[in-house]
Amino acid sequence: MPSNEEGSGMDGELARLASVDLNLLVPLLALLDERSVTNAASRIGLSQPAMSHGLTRMRRMFNDELLVRQGRGMVLTPRAAELLPALRQTLTQTARLVNAAPFDPATDSRLITVAMTNSTAFVIGSTITRLLAERAPNTVLRLRTTSSATIAVFAEDAADVILLPETFATPHPRERLYDDRWVVVTSWDSPRDANALELLEIVPHVVLDASPERLRPYEILDQHKVPYTVGQRVSDYLFIPHLIARAGGVAVHRYQVGLEFEGRFDLRMEEFPFPIQTLGIDMVWNPWLAEDPFKDWLRGILVEAAVPLRARYGPPAVPAA
Repeated sequence: MPSNEEGSGMDGELARLASVDLNLLVPLLALLDERSVTNAASRIGLSQPAMSHGLTRMRRMFNDELLVRQGRGMVLTPRAAELLPALRQTLTQTARLVNAAPFDPATDSRLITVAMTNSTAFVIGSTITRLLAERAPNTVLRLRTTSSATIAVFAEDAADVILLPETFATPHPRERLYDDRWVVVTSWDSPRDANALELLEIVPHVVLDASPERLRPYEILDQHKVPYTVGQRVSDYLFIPHLIARAGGVAVHRYQVGLEFEGRFDLRMEEFPFPIQTLGIDMVWNPWLAEDPFKDWLRGILVEAAVPLRARYGPPAVPAA
């Protein structure tokens, strides 16, 4: 049983909470999501004047502007950005408490958001979509492409889970979903007797032009003083294997992506010729998503979707030199 001090503290918190108009929290979430008084009012069935009045009261309650004009739109203040994830989780949990209905995938109609890179979406997105359509036909799946696991992805995009390459840092716990690695991809028009290192030296490279940081394979090539030439730069990472298969060239790419293209185009894959960190894909869960039956169920869906990827993944065909 709680001590008198603990009880007094809880009573004090409840007393302060009783002085707050909790009816403002649902409109507040709508405002922070929509960044628009008009859209937020429409979303929850209020008039625009009522929502504007509510925003004034919210600003007074939090002693913060919450939304400020920037150009033609509105942006969140730092305080609002801090409030958003906890507010979303609190209201979601409250809704489930009030509804008091156990999670049933056959009847649940929630929006499920899974964030991932476009390469991961290419490899596993369609399987996740199919499984969710079969197991939870009333839900709506939203696939969001991202390359980070920041609070913004969870707070602003309301992602339930991010499928993140292991080389990308995150402050949140992560669980391995499936494995991947770097490989060398080229067309069958490239010299047949050339090994991976020779291909990287003699065939013009197709590289990603919009990468915020240099890919690790190229850092390693530079460390080993491997000479190479860049023939093309493209902004879409997934376009590289297609371009190579049709027009020639060589690139470093993901093994699982290469397998998908190998079955569709005339593409050849070789192991990267030097030791390099793997590219496993991890599940990073929204820290405000409670450990409830929905999370366990969605984890099971993702793990099942990854079964074929784990089954076709093997060690490098030849040891890295």
